[in-house]
Parts: sequence; C-alpha cells; structure tokens
Amino acid sequence: MSGTKITALPSLIRKVKSLKRQGKRIVFTNGCFDILHYGHVKYLEDARLKGDCLIVAVNSDSSIRKIKGFLRPVIAQCDRLKIVAALASVDFVILFKEGDPLKLIKALKPDVLIKGSDWSKNKIIGSDFVESYGGKVLTINLVEGRSTSAIIKKIAALFNKP
Repeated sequence: MSGTKITALPSLIRKVKSLKRQGKRIVFTNGCFDILHYGHVKYLEDARLKGDCLIVAVNSDSSIRKIKGFLRPVIAQCDRLKIVAALASVDFVILFKEGDPLKLIKALKPDVLIKGSDWSKNKIIGSDFVESYGGKVLTINLVEGRSTSAIIKKIAALFNKP
C-alpha cells in the first residue's frame, strides 16, 4: 500500500540502516514531481534500476513556491506524496521543507545519488558528500519533450485561444 511508503526521517533512517545491513544498495533522488507525467515515471524507473531501494524526496509546497514561483505547485504536497508512492519503482517517499535535500542525504547516506541529465554533476546538491564515502553520483537521461512546465504552458495556451 502506498501509504506505508510515505515516511518520516527517523523511521526512514532505521529502515535504511536495516537494508544496508542486508547488503542492499540505497538510491536517492529528489524533486517537485508536480503534475506527474511519463517523464517522471521513466526517470524513477531508471533510477530504481541503479540499486535495491529507491527513496524519493519530494519538495514541500512552500519550497516549490520558492523555486518555481507563487503559482506552483499545481498539485498539493499531500497528493504528490501519494502519487509518487503509488509507483511500483518507488520504495519510500519523504517530504522535505528545506530549500535542498542535503539534510536528508547526510542522514541517509545513500549509495547512489541521482538527478536528471539537466543537472551538471558539480551542481547536484550532496554530490561531494556522497562521493566522500565512496557513493556514486549519477545522472539519468530525461524523456525529451516531457516536463511539467511544458504541460502547464500547453494548458495555458488552450485558455488563451480566441
């Protein structure tokens, strides 16, 4: 059930420690995941293939507004958490309110940190930390033409037609 995948940090730390004791490879990624689309689904499926457990940190509504502006997110954080958790490729989902996920990365110490290919490795928050203990930092190719911003522009254009 997707509700059991949504967790708080203390519980997630315990789960990660247990999985690591079993030799499992922990993968971490983060994002807004506003208006979930095929690009998101493919990205998360590809991320999951890099390890045994995929943790997805989802930006809070307030952190998205700081990044994307006052009109975003379109979908509220409680719904975005549930939607991401419903995906088979995702093992755990956690909300973060900070401007970036560094606190979570430091607490969880994932084996693999992943972002989309639109991020250069030196700009990925936590990359230095993850590499400091031998972890890997990877980027995953995005599905061309699939983005939440493009979907929003398309919808807006529908309302602006004469």
